[in-house]
Amino acid sequence: MKVLLVNGGPHEKGCTYTALSEVAKTLEKEGIETEIFWIGIKPISGCIGCGKCKEIKKCIFEDCVNEFVKKAQEADGFIFGTPVHYAAASGAMTSFMDRCFYSAGSVSTKEKEVFRYKPAATVISARRAGTTATYDQLNKYFGITEMPIISTRYWNMVHGSKPEDVLKDEEGMQAMRILGRNMAYYSKCIEAGKKAGVKMPERETTIFTNFIKN
Repeated sequence: MKVLLVNGGPHEKGCTYTALSEVAKTLEKEGIETEIFWIGIKPISGCIGCGKCKEIKKCIFEDCVNEFVKKAQEADGFIFGTPVHYAAASGAMTSFMDRCFYSAGSVSTKEKEVFRYKPAATVISARRAGTTATYDQLNKYFGITEMPIISTRYWNMVHGSKPEDVLKDEEGMQAMRILGRNMAYYSKCIEAGKKAGVKMPERETTIFTNFIKN
């Protein structure tokens, strides 16, 4: 089993990375393979709604999004980390998530899903505030994709303006370790269910309701 952790911060070894590393270390202790994927500092375009991904089975823009979605197909769980910028996820992370989740739907098949039914969690890093708003923002991607959302004790967040500050946030570091154990537990439960022959939920054709009445 493998969990992919996404570092959506502009600093490769910054505060978000520090928090994700604590989660990854705990997952490794639980026998779960991990990889921290940094989205980098190159510009990431937002989704332009062209729908081309449905035709070519990937996003039309060749950057870290396609690289990640390819890796995601083989992953069993995900943790998406971001710093707080103006009480929300970083602009780069928001663009990454929009395109990642939209284009992944075109890659998924009935036999193999990129995200659906795989456990996911967020990790939010802030100097002081804006964490809960950002937490709510990222969890919406999972809710719309039928992904089990993994929580920790209190909220999935750490505080500090520098990596060394984050390490001093004892409650935050504990939350990261608990998150790692919870993610490992649910990943193992899902894997055990597969081996026991538990069937995945029946898929229904999506219904789109038009609220505009003639």
